[in-house]
Amino acid sequence: MAEMFEDSDEARAKSATERGNMAELSVTELSMALKRTVEERFGLVRVRGEISGYRGAHSSGHCYFSLKDDRSRIEAVIWRGSFSRLQSKMQDGLEVVATGKLTTFPGSSKYQIVIENLEPAGTGALMALLEERKKKLGAEGLFAEERKQLLPALPMVIGVITSPTGAVIRDVLHRIADRFPLHVIVWPVRVQGETSGQEVANAIAGFNSIEPGGLVKRPDLVIVARGGGSVEDLWGFNDEAVVRAAAQSLIPLISAVGHETDWTLIDLAADRRAPTPTGAAEMAVPVKADLDAFVAALAARLRAGARRSLESGRSKLLAARRGLGTPEQILSEPRQRFDTTGARLGRGFELAVMRKRRSFAAIAGRLSRRRLEDRLVFTRKAFAQAEQRLAVSLKFSNRRKRQEFSKVAARLSTGPMRRIVLQARQKFESTWRLVSSLSHQRVLDRGFALVRDAHGKAITLAGQINPGDAFQLELRDGKIDAIAKGRPEAKPTGAGALKASQGRLF
Repeated sequence: MAEMFEDSDEARAKSATERGNMAELSVTELSMALKRTVEERFGLVRVRGEISGYRGAHSSGHCYFSLKDDRSRIEAVIWRGSFSRLQSKMQDGLEVVATGKLTTFPGSSKYQIVIENLEPAGTGALMALLEERKKKLGAEGLFAEERKQLLPALPMVIGVITSPTGAVIRDVLHRIADRFPLHVIVWPVRVQGETSGQEVANAIAGFNSIEPGGLVKRPDLVIVARGGGSVEDLWGFNDEAVVRAAAQSLIPLISAVGHETDWTLIDLAADRRAPTPTGAAEMAVPVKADLDAFVAALAARLRAGARRSLESGRSKLLAARRGLGTPEQILSEPRQRFDTTGARLGRGFELAVMRKRRSFAAIAGRLSRRRLEDRLVFTRKAFAQAEQRLAVSLKFSNRRKRQEFSKVAARLSTGPMRRIVLQARQKFESTWRLVSSLSHQRVLDRGFALVRDAHGKAITLAGQINPGDAFQLELRDGKIDAIAKGRPEAKPTGAGALKASQGRLF
């Protein structure tokens, strides 16, 4: 046991000697040593994980977020130069494979990965993200068939949104020129990369913002075109901003992105989907030669129909002419009826004049002057008799009304009215004497006072006034303003309450 204690003492002494010989490091020196060790040990690494905490680029252009799996988490940073060169679109929750260098940040004693390249962790992750976004936008009704517009049969101006340097724009222009040459406006955009989705959305909105009749012609139809590629290459056309812009477009829109087997979310929101950009040009315009042939066929049918219609009308006219006969035949019978009627008309007129003359003679016999004078004398006598009867009637009526008025006037003498007024006056004076006897003024005449507070409200108890309150005393010959100095010891009630409060309030 003693040997064990001796060995322990020697070990402690040796450890103390070693600690005394070690060099002391500052925190910064230790942090930098760890930084060099980590960078030299790991160098370039590839890490698979899920993006977490991504909120877009910082105002400096750098991007800060984290990579995590089900058990661990590592901080990540993408410098501005590397971020602008990324081919894949970053999104929170997306599983990716990051390539970069492992380092430490001495300022907070954390290790992190500086990412130089970022790519999705397989097509499955992108397709899962695409399916999730499709469900979300579909639930909002952006893919509904009832929202889709019909394409114009013969547009005058076509807007094309695509890259101005690729083969797609040449194919579209060449096919439109072959089928039906018309005015085409190209809105140049990037069709791949981080900013492609926003550029396409801005182009769709830009075409819709052109006012009709302006210097720049408003398109009757818009084509969004791009050649084929991988899911990553076409990812910009799955951008939510592109889908919303296509669904809200007031101008009919054809989506021609990728090959026939490729599909993106803009295909679901567009009014029509074309299998290829060339197919979109064929959908947009008809073949001019076919239209010319169709118009010529319609013109020939119109001429033939007009000719048949004229021939049919001519045949009907000839048949009707044969059925009607000659003008002499048509007018002979009406002419004969006219002559017969004219002959009867003269004789009938003579007979009518004779009947009217006999009738006038009969009436003229009854209208002699003597008969009219007798009728006038009779009427005058009748009028004079009616006038006499009216005068007598008015005389008797006035006499009867005067008698009735005298009776009413006799009943309306002033004697009864005077008695009523005298009784009312005596009753009023008696009531007034009673009111005067009950007035508080009579109480004041006996030496009492009426106390009111600052608002003019009567005070009946001393407890209603606090020290310092202003109040007013009304006496027989006037009013006095006062201020309370103290509170009474007791609160008397009844008739002596007012006098007791007066003695203590002054």
